[in-house]
Amino acid sequence: MNARYAETPAAVDDAPVPEPYGDPAHALLARLALLRERVTALVEHRVAGDPTADDPLRGLFLSEEAVHHLLHTWPPTTAAPLDPVDTGGAVFAASSHGPDDRLARLARRMELTEWDTAVLLIALAPDVDRTFEQLYGYLNDDVSRRRATVGLALDLCGLPASTTSARARLHASAPLRALNLLEDEEPERPFLSRSLRVPDRLVAHLLGDDTPDAALIGRLHPLPEPLPAAPGAEEFTDRLATRLGAGPLTAYLREPREGDGLAALATALRAAGLDALRCADPTDRVPELLREARLSGRAVVVPGLPGHPGPLVRALTAAPDVTVLLTDTRPYDPHWSPYDPLVLEAPGRRAGGTPAWRAALGADADGFDLAATVAPYRLGGDRVQRAARAARALADFEGTAVTAAHVRRAARRQSASGLERHARRIRPAVDWRDLVLPDGPLTQLRELALRARHRDRVLGDWRLSAGGGRGRGVLGLFAGESGTGKTLSAEVVAADLGLDLYVVQLSSVVDKYVGETEKNLERIFTEADRTDAVLLFDEADAVFGKRSEVKDAHDRYANMESAYLLQRLESFDGIALLTTNLRANIDEAFTRRLDLVVDFPFPDAGQRLALWRHGLAHVPAADGIDPAALARDFEMAGGSIRSAVVSAAYLAAGRDGEVTFADLLEGARREYRKAGRLVPGEGGW
Repeated sequence: MNARYAETPAAVDDAPVPEPYGDPAHALLARLALLRERVTALVEHRVAGDPTADDPLRGLFLSEEAVHHLLHTWPPTTAAPLDPVDTGGAVFAASSHGPDDRLARLARRMELTEWDTAVLLIALAPDVDRTFEQLYGYLNDDVSRRRATVGLALDLCGLPASTTSARARLHASAPLRALNLLEDEEPERPFLSRSLRVPDRLVAHLLGDDTPDAALIGRLHPLPEPLPAAPGAEEFTDRLATRLGAGPLTAYLREPREGDGLAALATALRAAGLDALRCADPTDRVPELLREARLSGRAVVVPGLPGHPGPLVRALTAAPDVTVLLTDTRPYDPHWSPYDPLVLEAPGRRAGGTPAWRAALGADADGFDLAATVAPYRLGGDRVQRAARAARALADFEGTAVTAAHVRRAARRQSASGLERHARRIRPAVDWRDLVLPDGPLTQLRELALRARHRDRVLGDWRLSAGGGRGRGVLGLFAGESGTGKTLSAEVVAADLGLDLYVVQLSSVVDKYVGETEKNLERIFTEADRTDAVLLFDEADAVFGKRSEVKDAHDRYANMESAYLLQRLESFDGIALLTTNLRANIDEAFTRRLDLVVDFPFPDAGQRLALWRHGLAHVPAADGIDPAALARDFEMAGGSIRSAVVSAAYLAAGRDGEVTFADLLEGARREYRKAGRLVPGEGGW
């Protein structure tokens, strides 16, 4: 026999079990010590009956003597005088080695047979103990093949190569391979000579290493900390927690807004005492993800499905032994998978949610009116926590305590959306002091902001919604002549709510092709529903105009657009404002669905004077300047007055001086000329 092999069995047999570096590793090494005894017995049996055992080139080529030996040992018998696995011979697989024996726990949890367990141990032995490499090379009759083969595994378990029950356990549909515990590396080879390999992640787990699979690096994220549930959501999360505690569950949560389902799952999992693997789009890593969940006993949470979710949903729902929880804003499609999950409607996060914000901010919420600050926001999932962290970071950067302004800025960033493709975003930089309006319109504007803050309480808790699938949106119409402050008022309302203002670009909405306008509007409304923002349709009569008698195809399709808008406004959940110069052009069916219609009157002399003075508030002006005469003689709206002040400011900046009355007069005259009106006092003042 080759000296390399002749000395190895005795050396292995006498070698002490290495000192354990962890209880799971100690249990695995104890099993391998028993396996070495089986390997030693098989090697000794082969040496005793093999006349070529001393050939130094054995395993590299077939000599004439080796061929003669093979021809005269037919038919083959059991390869070694070893007790078969089903009679207790494979004690290394059947016995348990203490409470930290992870292989025993794995076998129980995944319902592996004694043969399955033995194959796993035989296959992983060279990955834990290098001495098995040379032994396996000898037993495989090929010194280059140092992993266990199917034939070697059968020999070590004392089973004939024709044992169909054992061979069936290595089929692709059997647990070892179906659960991704064992890999068949060489399908092109004859069945008995195929190498068997245990994935590195499983070997590490059995040794006590709980580091997630390297294939999942960058895809696993922690679950958000559970926040206090919104009113009405406690019952849902309690029921879900009870079901999760009863055993593996496959469920699909449709969420009203992105993040709502994840928030509910985090609360339910915590209540059920379960941990989870949160993975973003694991389409190409499903086997590794499911194996990690099985090894760690955790649930799988996938928030947000890819554009074509069928393959992912099929793969995940086909694992009934793993708790799989999916969330998405789309309704579940039965065509995605033949294994239907439990389909649930996740509770939506209401506007405000003061308890959740207080839990996220802690003591930092004591310095301002938290309820009024967060009232407009409907952030779900972990976005409240992320906004709280961002608010603290902003406050630290500025060297101050957390304020309402910090919270609003952070919350707006969490509400960033895809509306920029169809609308122009405005970061409001104005407040109520910038509005010069009569008490009536001003009161209505404040009421509009009030409705936006409390719509969930009034329409939801107090059950004042009209039903019929109607949303909880706030819709307002601003009507008045050009320049009377309609767009500015929309910006002020957005600023008061702490939201961004998105002005819809009609050029990106209206399309000459039939049906495209409705599609563009649907994208806008859908995005606005999931975003905390104020949507402004400027010059709304271009889209919300009156329906007319159908005289040709153009009239018909124009009426179809109006009908679509009427239906869509019914289910809208956001805040939308419409402005028009001609209220009479707006279809009455739209005005019926509006919460408020605010009429912006043309300013009288007193209001015009206030507008002139407001425009000059931050402008270096000459002493004693009084715009009262301009307010009396020039009948202009607020927009024109502002333009006149801007023209005067440029004249003053050009000569590096202060704004004078003459500059203001020239600015007012230019506005009159632009409008094609007769200029008062053109002959001189």
